[in-house]
This record gives sequence, C-alpha cells and structure tokens, in this order.
Amino acid sequence: MARNRTAPKEAKATLPFDIELSIKELRRADAKLGKLIDKVGPCWLELQHMHSPFESLMESIVYQQLTGKAAATIFGRVKGLYGEKFPSALQLLDTADDALRGAGLSGAKVAAIKDLALKAEQGAIPGVEELNQMSDEDIVKALTAVRGVGEWTVQMMLIFKMGRPDVLPINDYGVRKGYGLIFNKGDLPTPKELLKYGERWRPWRTVASWYMWRALEPPAAK
Repeated sequence: MARNRTAPKEAKATLPFDIELSIKELRRADAKLGKLIDKVGPCWLELQHMHSPFESLMESIVYQQLTGKAAATIFGRVKGLYGEKFPSALQLLDTADDALRGAGLSGAKVAAIKDLALKAEQGAIPGVEELNQMSDEDIVKALTAVRGVGEWTVQMMLIFKMGRPDVLPINDYGVRKGYGLIFNKGDLPTPKELLKYGERWRPWRTVASWYMWRALEPPAAK
C-alpha cells in the first residue's frame, strides 16, 4: 500500500476530518511528536479513490509481499484476462485457477481472491456506503473474514481509502521503526508498547502514524 512517500503538488482529495485541529491537539498531547511535526511540516495525507471495497481488497491481495513494479505487472496481466477491466466477483469465480496462476498469481493468492469473490457474491463484503456507517472495529472484523486479508490490509484501507482519523497500525514496521527513532532511542517497540503509548494520540492516531512514516525519510533538500 502506498504511503504518500513524496509530497503532492496539490491535494487531490479532501480528508473527512480537520487536519489542522488534529495537529494542534497532537502537539498539545505529545511534546516529542510536536518536535517531529515541526521538522516534517504540514501533514499532506492524501486519500486514494476507492471504487468498491471488493476491488480495493483484490488489489491489496495481489500486491501483498511484492515490489510495486512486480505487483503492477501481475495485476495488469490479471485485468488483461477481462479486457483490461477490473473483473466482477462472478467473473473471478468463473475463471479457471490455472488462468489466474498463468497471470502470475501464487496459489495462495488465487485461493484468497476466489474467497473474496465468493463472499462478495454472498453479500458479505459491505459496499462503500455501508462501510461509511460502520466503526473501524466492525470493518476490520468484517473484512478480515476474507482469506488472505489481515488487520494491516484493512487498516491501510481505513487510512488511505476512507480517511479514518484514529487508526494506529501497531504491526506496521514503518510505524514501529519511526516510533523507535523518535521515542525509543532507535529500538523497535513491541506492538503492545506502541499501542499503550499511542493512547495519548487519540482520536488522531492516523495523523500520528503518518508522522511516524515521515520520520524514516531523509530531510528534504533546501
């Protein structure tokens, strides 16, 4: 999942929360984080378009454990099976496993997207409007029922597709590494330690996580 590694020239989507308020309150709650905010500058978290949770999850499954370039190549081959378009759940279910493996998907990923397609056809994958009415916890519970979809994958959707303000991906290596650099003398915290410390960042843990990722980047050239 992309994490906006370079600042966009202009915002392309509007966050569903007040980013300036979140930074103001994070500064007040955590002086060390405030120093990082001063160093990095304004938060330019940018939302990515989500046509449907089904499509977003399928793309996430394809991209798992691959470099962006390799994953994009394979994903392009998969869509090529359907005339360069995103397949429907029914189309996926009707596609032979060998054809999907021939496009570059592993057996595990074929099984995962087939399970996703089956659950979508059964009505177990909420649509965008329904997701917007659900809590973060209920979304994680519903979507991690899909084979191959873990909590981290859903959290990335919550942050980068839905703009939920209070998501703390405690198992994300980048967030943990950034925390270690700023708060823990370089030592990687356990997820439990990060979760405990992050309580002071509520209800803006998404923004705090974004700054943890930024802590890993070299200073911008002046």
